[in-house]
Amino acid sequence: MKQPIPFSGSRPADTDRDVLTDVMQRVARGDKQAFSALYDALAPLVFGIVLRVVRDRAQSEEVAQEVMIDLWRQAARYRPDAGAVTSWAATIAHRRAVDRVRSVQAASDREQAQAAREHTTAFDEVAEQVETRLESEQVRRCMRGLTELQRQAVTLAYYQGLTYREVAEALRTPLPTIKTRMRDGLIRLRDCMGVNT
Repeated sequence: MKQPIPFSGSRPADTDRDVLTDVMQRVARGDKQAFSALYDALAPLVFGIVLRVVRDRAQSEEVAQEVMIDLWRQAARYRPDAGAVTSWAATIAHRRAVDRVRSVQAASDREQAQAAREHTTAFDEVAEQVETRLESEQVRRCMRGLTELQRQAVTLAYYQGLTYREVAEALRTPLPTIKTRMRDGLIRLRDCMGVNT
């Protein structure tokens, strides 16, 4: 296959439709010289179409090369009764250019979404840590407002997971007293923390 040539972006001179149809049929049979002629005739047209859609010269050159390769590979699919070779090439070029723009936009959207998720996650983690720390400080402050027996009972029950009976045994205090102290302690904690029931 012919080495890529830099695209000028100008339209090719009007090429005889029959000549390009013949060239395309030879390309379909694998004729590399015919493809070289086809390349010279269509590359500027293809590049111009792609550049108008993609708007980035380097990417447009890349997409235009892909279109020319498509023309080589799909030459056998060309049907003269469906339209001119230039129209067929222009359609492929436009399609490829639109695909590239969509692909670039999709990649950009994914990157922005990922960045937003990372930012949100980082913010959420910090906010959660701050909130947890503030709540912990408030709980500690409110716990200091309980009597010694209430504080011990609540700590054993809620931070160590003991039952009322186990708390009573650990503190060597009658079970009814523990239940009363815990109830009173929890009411004081609720009021101190401003929890509505």
